[in-house]
Amino acid sequence: MLDRLKAKGFEVVALHHAEAILKHDMPDALDELEAALDTATIPTVELIKGGGGEGALTQRMRRSLCDSGWIKHNFVVKKIVDGIEKESISHEIDHVKKFPTGTCALEIEWNNKDPFFDRDLENFKRLHADGVISVGMIVTRGSTLHDGLREIIEDYAINNNINRVEDIQAFYAPTARQIKIIEAAVRSRGTFQKGWSHAFVSDKFGEATTHWKKLEDRVHRGVGNPCPLLLIGLPRNIVI
Repeated sequence: MLDRLKAKGFEVVALHHAEAILKHDMPDALDELEAALDTATIPTVELIKGGGGEGALTQRMRRSLCDSGWIKHNFVVKKIVDGIEKESISHEIDHVKKFPTGTCALEIEWNNKDPFFDRDLENFKRLHADGVISVGMIVTRGSTLHDGLREIIEDYAINNNINRVEDIQAFYAPTARQIKIIEAAVRSRGTFQKGWSHAFVSDKFGEATTHWKKLEDRVHRGVGNPCPLLLIGLPRNIVI
């Protein structure tokens, strides 16, 4: 299952019979998902550039999925007693596709606060219990990518002669707080490139953001259980 992605270093974990469901009941879902992720790349400069909102990599993956019919959907669950609505709960999922034999729900968590994993998994659990989704899927930063970010940024700084705070102004405008952190990291790490990469990654892609280890921790604790789950970690080699 998803052999092309695995060969490229993607982490792929299927839980609660998700592999059997997808391979036998929804093979088209696997083909479309693989096609959307197989060409995923991100230039290092996109990791560095500032700006709010959704990252360019996530936008590209979303467009590819939407082109295959994986679109945003808001599930509304209502409790009605004697014709009177007593309760209404909605669950918005970014990518949903209905197949003849089941429905897939997918969230991309590239760089969010890690409690979003709890939200996603609990949503999948409720929607599966209500019989409206067959499999819940999450795509996030894989362990090789997350663990390699400092080296990636340091190498970029060395290769592009980024030697001082003024040089990073071309990518983003560091705040006074960030400059102090960078200067302290440079003193402790010995070179500007090492100090800046350490400070930058800690600030932007810290341990409290969405990445593979945080997702693993949650599913090992049973969050989302017993919904069938497909978890995919983006590898380091998508960075170009």
